[in-house]
Amino acid sequence: IGDPEYPAALAALPDAPPLLSMLGDPALLGRPTLAIVGAREASLAGRQFAAELSSALGASGFVVASGLARGIDAAAHEAALDTGTLAVLACGIDKVYPPQNGRLQEAIAARGLILSEVALEPPPIARAFPRRNRIVSGLSAGIVVIEAAARSGSLITAQRAAEQGREVFVVPGSPMDPRYAGSNSLI
Repeated sequence: IGDPEYPAALAALPDAPPLLSMLGDPALLGRPTLAIVGAREASLAGRQFAAELSSALGASGFVVASGLARGIDAAAHEAALDTGTLAVLACGIDKVYPPQNGRLQEAIAARGLILSEVALEPPPIARAFPRRNRIVSGLSAGIVVIEAAARSGSLITAQRAAEQGREVFVVPGSPMDPRYAGSNSLI
C-alpha cells in the first residue's frame, strides 16, 4: 500500500487491500477509470450495449474496469482491449477464472492489466467476490450497471461504489425481464 505504483484511489479507502498483485501494464492505474458490471447470463442486447459503451469510453480516454466474469464484464473488457482495460480477479493472478474467459484473461494480461488482492495459487471462493467488487468500484470514478438481477454481485458493486462516493449509473430495462430487476431497483 505504500508503493508509488499503488493506486491512489484505492489507498484512500478505509478497507484498502494491503497488497495487490499485478500482471500487465501498471500505467493504466494512472488514467481515469470507469467500471462496467452486469449479468453473467446477459442478453445479446446487453452484451452489445456493454461493448459499445466500453468502446466509446475507451475512445474518450477512460480505462474500463470490471471483474472478468462472463456476460457483461467480458463484453466490456473485449471492447476496451485496444484503449485500456483492467480486470480485478477474485483469485490469484496465476489462476484462470472463469475458464471460458481464459483467452480474454491472457489478452488483458498482455495488453491491459490484471489485479488481485488474493495471494497466488488459491482458487476463487465465494467470499472473495464481494471483496473483489469493492476494488472494481474503488478504482473507478463511477460504475455503470447493465442487466443486474435482484440478487447479484453487480448490486454489491453498486452499493460499495455509493459508499465510496463514486457515481452509480444504471441502464434501465424491461420490468418484465428478471435480468433487470436489480438494476431497475437502483433507479
